[in-house]
Amino acid sequence: MPASFDQLYARAADRHGGSKALESQLPVPKSREALAAIPDERWLSEMTRRVFQAGFNWSVVDTKWPGFEAAFEGFDVHRCAMLSDDDLDRLLSDPRIVRNGVKIRSVRENAAFLLDLAAAHGSAARVFADWPSENFAGLLDLLKAKGARLGGLAGAIALRNLGKDSFLLSGDVVAALKREGVIDGPPGSRRSMQAIQAAFNGWMAESGRGLTQISRVLALGVGEKGAPRTE
Repeated sequence: MPASFDQLYARAADRHGGSKALESQLPVPKSREALAAIPDERWLSEMTRRVFQAGFNWSVVDTKWPGFEAAFEGFDVHRCAMLSDDDLDRLLSDPRIVRNGVKIRSVRENAAFLLDLAAAHGSAARVFADWPSENFAGLLDLLKAKGARLGGLAGAIALRNLGKDSFLLSGDVVAALKREGVIDGPPGSRRSMQAIQAAFNGWMAESGRGLTQISRVLALGVGEKGAPRTE
């Protein structure tokens, strides 16, 4: 049986200078209304950034990001969804961006995905804002199944960076989940994701905290005292 949240918190606090220091490292997600107010082009921009950073040097993408914004004309969702094959070929030779054909095509595909959500719900942002934390794994499934290259950490990091209450299955969080007996191998299967969601739901009910803070507490409870952790 996994440790209680209080035990997880005590472990993390012991490794990082006490509860006050730990609290300073726990981010606060945005409210539902704040999330819903984020324009859909910013969701597309953030998704694109994380897709291009996956398996690549993050700093290169960060340095080039103003060029990405210019090349994709501010990530206007309608415009990006209408990119022609000729447009994609042109972007493939554009020095302002990282010229990866598969990832460039993902912009058009993810724009279409966001437009589909908006057609059904008023905006894609509304879907992300209203999605319950108690089924965050289901939102990750949606991104993986309907989006382009948004499986793994890419989609989850995009959601986190825009303020969605979320867990990140980083190396440290996965190590903590294995230590607690929640999973016994790599995450990703339906069974393992159900177990992870159930464990987080239990910790949320116990602590009154959201996924983001619990996820960070798990990461900070791994390894040597004071060592930086990934989450």
